[in-house]
Formats: sequence, C-alpha cells, structure tokens
Amino acid sequence: MSLETFIQQLANGISLGSLYALIAIGYTMVYGILRLINFAHSDIFMVGAYFAFFLIAVFRLPWLLSAVLAVALTACVGMTIDRIAYRPVRNAPRISALITAVGVSFFLENLGLVTVGARPKPFHRPELMARVVRIGPAAISGVSIWVPILSIGLVVILLYVIYRTKLGMAMRSVATDIDTTRLMGVNVDTVISYTFAIGSALAAAGGIMWACKYPQINPLMGIYPGWKAFTAAVIGGIGNVTGAMIGGFLIGLIEIMAVAIFPALSGYRDGMIFGLLLVFLLVRPTGILGETLKEKV
Repeated sequence: MSLETFIQQLANGISLGSLYALIAIGYTMVYGILRLINFAHSDIFMVGAYFAFFLIAVFRLPWLLSAVLAVALTACVGMTIDRIAYRPVRNAPRISALITAVGVSFFLENLGLVTVGARPKPFHRPELMARVVRIGPAAISGVSIWVPILSIGLVVILLYVIYRTKLGMAMRSVATDIDTTRLMGVNVDTVISYTFAIGSALAAAGGIMWACKYPQINPLMGIYPGWKAFTAAVIGGIGNVTGAMIGGFLIGLIEIMAVAIFPALSGYRDGMIFGLLLVFLLVRPTGILGETLKEKV
C-alpha cells in the first residue's frame, strides 16, 4: 500500500470512527444513568438527518442554521421519547424498559417509511466539506477532515458539561446512586430528560455528518451505524464517555484499515467488528475503560 493510499484510508478511518464515537456516547450516557440500552438511539440519528434535510430542501434555510435547528429539534424528540415511553416504565422490571426501547425503535423506523418513503433522498453538503484538500501526496475530501474536528469539538463541550457544570454533577450523581440523589432533593426525572436531550443532540449531529459523508438518507440509515456504535460503546466501556469515544475511533480505524490492507476481506468487515465484540465480552466484558457497575434493584 502506497503512502498516499495509507494517508487517505487513515483519514477515512478517523472520520468514520468519530461518527461512531458520537453515537456511542449517546448509548453510554443513557446506560450510565438508567442501565438501559436505548435501542431507539440509532433511529434518533436518522431523525436528525431528516430534520436537516427538510430544513435545507423545503424551507431553504442556510446549511449551518439548518444543522443547528435540526440538532435542537432532535434533542426535543429525545426528551419527548423519554417522557412518553421511558418514564412510565422507570420503576418497572428491566425487561419492560428493554421491550419499550425496541418498540420505540420500530415505531420511528416505520413512521419514517410511512411519512417520507423508503426511497433514499440526496443530502446537500456544504462546499467546505465537498472540497478536496491535499495533504502531502494524498488528496483527502473536506468531509474527512471536518467531521473529526467537529466531532472532537462536540465531545470537548460534552466533557465540560459533565465535569464543570451543576447539570453534569447531577448526572454523575444519578449515575452513581439514583435513590440517594433523589433523597438529596434533585429532580431525577429532569436530569434524565436532559441526558436524553444531550444524547439525542449528539446522535443528530452524527446523523447530519454521516449524511454529509455518505450523501443520501433513508429511514433505515441508522441501523448498521447504530449497532457498530453500540459495539464501540461496549468495547470502550459502556457507561464511560471517554471509553465510548476510544471505542468509536478504534472501530472506525479497524473497519477501514483492515479492508485497505486486506482487500479480500472487504466482505467480512462487519463480521470482524462483531467478532471483536464477542472477544471483548468473553475476555474483558467491562471494556477498555469500563468498571464493574453496581446493579440497581
């Protein structure tokens, strides 16, 4: 493999990994607080992309404004899902919450198929991301450069919120002991609702950037990225934001570089990713940075 190809594929791997990291963080935030795998998270990813699509294509808003509004609207969708679907089963057996999450996922996918149709729609990306940039001998698309930059910027903001704000302190407290936090006068339901909003906003940002990288969208576009992001969250240490980010970059790099180095294995790249998940579940089920979490009863 030439140096030019290596640089191009490395940039593609980092770009893809940063998207997986954004989605994985949403999974790990909800799990860290509720011990719930929010299977609808991958469909929130799709909802954010469609919000941006309609704001750009129908309302003719500028791309940046459309992206910001789409992220805000998707955050509201996340809060609404928590209020309508998850809060009523908060104290129910875990299997009830899990079934609810699967049901919400199917609802969003089929709502998308009914309302916007199954036919893929082209997604407009700004000229800045469509431009080709030369780095040494390699020609790299702008989207492969801007996606990691924007993703890392969003993660830095998230870490600031978690570790430097009262909301973040409340989120960490709820994740440690929800009952004691409630006894201390914290409105736990509000904290959880904000957690869903932040996770959904990150998923929306990931969905918009995914649509820029692969410029077409459809109602089922979140399924495979969602499963791989969930794999990244488990490998990094589900419940740990930094671990989810590391897992996302690791999965993206493995997926791209393995195929670049061994082209004959291109048909098995999904199998390699999920095989890696099985290895971690057998050898280190808590992930790279994960810790053994106390079961809530």
